[in-house]
Amino acid sequence: MSIHPTALVSISDLPADSAVGPYCLIESDVRIGSGSCLAAHSIVRSGSELAANVQVDSFAVIGGAPQSLSFLASTSSGVKIGAATILREGVTIHRATQENQYTLIGCNCLLMCHAHIAHDCVIGDGVTLANNSMLGGHVHIGDKAFIGGGAGIHQFVRIGELAMIAGNASVSADVPPYVMVAERNVACGLNLIGLRRAGVEAAAIAELKRCYRAVFFGPGNPVAKAQSARESMGLDPSPQARAFLDFFQTSKRGYVRSRNDYQNA
Repeated sequence: MSIHPTALVSISDLPADSAVGPYCLIESDVRIGSGSCLAAHSIVRSGSELAANVQVDSFAVIGGAPQSLSFLASTSSGVKIGAATILREGVTIHRATQENQYTLIGCNCLLMCHAHIAHDCVIGDGVTLANNSMLGGHVHIGDKAFIGGGAGIHQFVRIGELAMIAGNASVSADVPPYVMVAERNVACGLNLIGLRRAGVEAAAIAELKRCYRAVFFGPGNPVAKAQSARESMGLDPSPQARAFLDFFQTSKRGYVRSRNDYQNA
């Protein structure tokens, strides 16, 4: 165990192979996993749980109070961070707003400099948030999604697995799995490179292309078009096609639209 003498550590059960840097602050009621490393001036507030091999860089703050006017400071809530996730300089993650609930970050995520995750978010495994990206409260992000630098995600938005959000994009509507989005809620096609890198078979990608055209090309309600596409595919669609079409079954924010829809509006 390596704890710098200037660090303020309020827990006694740090793993033997963890490291705590200069002027780091660890409040009470915190759990730190084996092999985790907290750099100089990082802060881990009460209610936070870090799994094994989490790396926290300087000036990151984990478990800060939600930026919600209705939040009661007496609420017992926290943040859970999965194994091998990396938080770079200045990352902020706020705890949940509800009693005994957590803001959840998956395993093997990369949160780049000054990324912000607000209260009650649920982030899947292998997600990347580039520099200065911002998530509002209650955002859900699927596994291996990529959020570009400076992108802003509105509260309660869902972003599906392997979706890709362009830098500086503004997203206030739900993004289906495997879809790329730019500008303000503009769907720009499928994340084909990400799909191939993930090992998705060519036949499944071809099926996804048909699903994308069925939902995003031409007039009509995307929910109805997704249902029609699901019925036309029979009983054995690929897992990717099923995930894409099932995503349209429920939404609080509506869905992103294709560029042609905006031009013809």
